[in-house]
Amino acid sequence: MIIRRADFITSMRDYGDFQGRGMPEVAFAGRSNVGKSSMINKVTGRNKLARTSADPGRTRLINVFRINDEVNLIDLPGYGFAKVSKQEKAAWGRMMQDYFARTEDLAHVLHMVDIRHEPSVEDCEMNAFLRSSGIPFTVIATKSDKISRGARLKYLAPICRALSVQPWQVIPFSSEDGTGRDEVLDLIHRTCYVDTEI
Repeated sequence: MIIRRADFITSMRDYGDFQGRGMPEVAFAGRSNVGKSSMINKVTGRNKLARTSADPGRTRLINVFRINDEVNLIDLPGYGFAKVSKQEKAAWGRMMQDYFARTEDLAHVLHMVDIRHEPSVEDCEMNAFLRSSGIPFTVIATKSDKISRGARLKYLAPICRALSVQPWQVIPFSSEDGTGRDEVLDLIHRTCYVDTEI
């Protein structure tokens, strides 16, 4: 899949109507600071499309980006250890629940986890929610450049056990060196396009 165009569309606290709603959606879900915004930038080839920060919890709204005027990328608020109030964390949770309850266009979820750490309780809860809801998803192991290629299988093993997936079902990804970018683009194409050529 070739990215010809990538645009920021809108930020919203409550998922609702926006320009271009109705196109297939791919949602990015994961803990705060797992690299959702960086991944969007790497996948689209636009370094500043999504705002990034070293501080967890930068994404505090539902952000919508569009590629090729055909697919909406949904950047969901991170969950987990962000240093914000319990009220703010609860608000983020409601935003995510609202999104999953109201969207009619979700084609796939990229469930992002840090390859260096075993999945958190929240990661396992997200995994269980996606499974129980029948939502198609793929586990993305981010920050893979931090681990040598030869050691990745060792780090993937606890992720696979905790999230009940096989190693070949996980896409190692790096926003630094581009590992996994082609695989993610192919995944987006396969899940959002029907009977078309890449």
